[in-house]
Amino acid sequence: MDYKKTTAPVSTITHNLHQLENGTDNIYQTVMIVAKRANQIAVEMKEELNKKLDEFASYTDNLEEIFENREQIEISKFYERLPKPSLIALQEFMDENIYFRLNNVAEEN
Repeated sequence: MDYKKTTAPVSTITHNLHQLENGTDNIYQTVMIVAKRANQIAVEMKEELNKKLDEFASYTDNLEEIFENREQIEISKFYERLPKPSLIALQEFMDENIYFRLNNVAEEN
């Protein structure tokens, strides 16, 4: 996923709870859907960041030599400025870009 193109806000904003219930009619199910998607996004972002930072890794045993790589610093700053995964997931849910299905369990009386 391209996180540069996300329309999610960088800071937390207040949402109307009734708008969040539109897809599921239950706020708890909505929270679980958004939380699971946020976990997926966090894993994707971490893997992507680790791949980019592995390019700059030096495998020397000398602790005295610490190199500051400007490109590595810029990559880290870019990921720090991105919206949090929970905000990205919530924006995806609000834009109806998340596919989910609800398992309806028949209640026996």
